[in-house]
Amino acid sequence: MPETRTFVASPEAKATARKFRTYAIIGWVVAMIGQVLAIMKLISDETLIALIVAIVAILAIAFFSGRFWKKSNKLDPTSEKNQLRFFLQNQLGAIMGVMCFLPMVISIFTSNNISGKTKAIAGTAASVAMTAAGISGAEFDAASIEKYSKEIEEQNKAASSVGINANNVFWSKAGNKYHAYNDCQYIKGKALSNGSIKESWEQKGISELCKVCRKRSAKASKVKAKAGEMLEEAVN
Repeated sequence: MPETRTFVASPEAKATARKFRTYAIIGWVVAMIGQVLAIMKLISDETLIALIVAIVAILAIAFFSGRFWKKSNKLDPTSEKNQLRFFLQNQLGAIMGVMCFLPMVISIFTSNNISGKTKAIAGTAASVAMTAAGISGAEFDAASIEKYSKEIEEQNKAASSVGINANNVFWSKAGNKYHAYNDCQYIKGKALSNGSIKESWEQKGISELCKVCRKRSAKASKVKAKAGEMLEEAVN
């Protein structure tokens, strides 16, 4: 693949990714501290309700931390060339989600200081939370430099097929699609960025063309082609 088509995250995207990763790490640290405190203070028959509340709170923290981590990888993906790093970076959310609960689950089921009923309720709650945190943090559609580069090339071809200039598209700060027309109803009157499809990916992680712009451009291409045919017939 030509060098000019290789995906490279923009400085802005990298900065946002670093911010999201920082949020995720802080969240995981808080969740781990909460887990340690729960293990030390709340594994007893008398504090079952408090333990359940702590499990729910830790799950919420782990969930949002995993979301931040996954968002960071979408903005600043790694390469598939180093498979170990690729796996760890994309699945760290799942790993940390499990680790936010695994020691607690083990402590609950191996504790000799709680009744069987408490062990069943708390152990089940912690196990369900661990599974939920792991699944929510897992990346099932991992981003990579190679994948983005390939998809950008496909987007360029798809845009060209309906008459869109792949080097002249528009996107807004809060939008999640790029547009072929700056007067599209979804971005009209908004502050816009302008550049290539590749740049929209690199700067904002945008990977989808506006459906309204697609239809409008396809219609314009058909009209242009029809006019060309009529002109050719007239000349002949």
